[in-house]
Amino acid sequence: MNDAERLTGFATPRLRQRGKSAITALLVALLGGVATPGTGMAASTDSVQLARAGDPAFEEQRPRRPRPDPQQERTIDSWSLTLDNDLLVPGSRDQDYTYGISVAATGRQARDFALSLNTPLTWIDRLTGVDGIAGGQIRGHSFEAGIFGFTPEDKEAKRPLYDDRPYASLMYLSSSRVQVNPARQVAWHSTLTVGAMGLDLAGDIQNGVHKVIGSDRAEGWEHQVSDGGEPTFRYAVARQKILPVSSDRLEVKSTVEGSVGYLTEARWSLSFRAGRLHSPWWQTSPELAHYGERNNATAMSQNHEHYLWGGIALVGRAYNAFLQGQFRDSEVSYDSDEVNHGVAEAWLGYTWAFNDGYRLSYVLRGHTSELKEGVGDRNVLWGGLVFAKTF
Repeated sequence: MNDAERLTGFATPRLRQRGKSAITALLVALLGGVATPGTGMAASTDSVQLARAGDPAFEEQRPRRPRPDPQQERTIDSWSLTLDNDLLVPGSRDQDYTYGISVAATGRQARDFALSLNTPLTWIDRLTGVDGIAGGQIRGHSFEAGIFGFTPEDKEAKRPLYDDRPYASLMYLSSSRVQVNPARQVAWHSTLTVGAMGLDLAGDIQNGVHKVIGSDRAEGWEHQVSDGGEPTFRYAVARQKILPVSSDRLEVKSTVEGSVGYLTEARWSLSFRAGRLHSPWWQTSPELAHYGERNNATAMSQNHEHYLWGGIALVGRAYNAFLQGQFRDSEVSYDSDEVNHGVAEAWLGYTWAFNDGYRLSYVLRGHTSELKEGVGDRNVLWGGLVFAKTF
């Protein structure tokens, strides 16, 4: 048998048989789709979604999965390093709140660390009724250590400057806890900070940096508030509520906070995050920052997120130890009627988080004048960089 005979006499019947089988299968599928339209449509939809799975435009249209809301605190959730300086803003500034350095960690180790203040913080929370106020468990602990300083405008003067902001500083340890009520979308933060004002270390750090970068030496640190060292503390409680306008790409929340100690004040703030968000809303709280102190939980998502964030705050401040001093006599300080008890604050920042858990943030912060008159009656502006790692 030649090739043509093999093709016509043997192969053709098989092709016909396969063709009939294919037609039969197609009819069964069509009839099945008519008999059960829901099943047929679901299969069709699944096929279309599968076919378009690699289409970037389709990925953007798909609804995002809910952001994780961690119920179990890790041993180490995150660490961060923060650098504040008035040189991190456009223009030439080196005055008022002039620098801050802090390191922080979140997680169970932050609670159990030897220097942690979690035990006395828990006692105070129980005494004030804050412990258990959210009706849920503690979702996060954080610990922070840092130092920050203030200077007048004329740093070359060795004499006391009675019409400008006084030199002042704080070296501190701080612990914080956050309680969350998911049903009401409310979070409660409590913070205890202890430290020492007036240490020489603050001036040594500033002048050491100035020597490296070629800036003028600050000559008046011996006139700082509480010069020689004086203990101080601050206890703060904040209630945060996420607002209904929030969505997958936008978070808006209001915060009410009160504190007693070296800053005795009440404040209300309105803040937002907008962009690609993966971390829970209560883990990012830049509105709780006070000068260099930022003791709040760092966002713990390891996913790639990036967002713009900012806010405003209205502050009613009864007492500010960095201007008014404490129990020790200070060469330069102000009475209560010489300071502004109403202050407005604002901030704007951007965070870029990488897939490996590292993240970088920049923030621009400022507030209205804290003094009523004199050279020190001016608005304050500074910038900050935050390097962080989540686990």
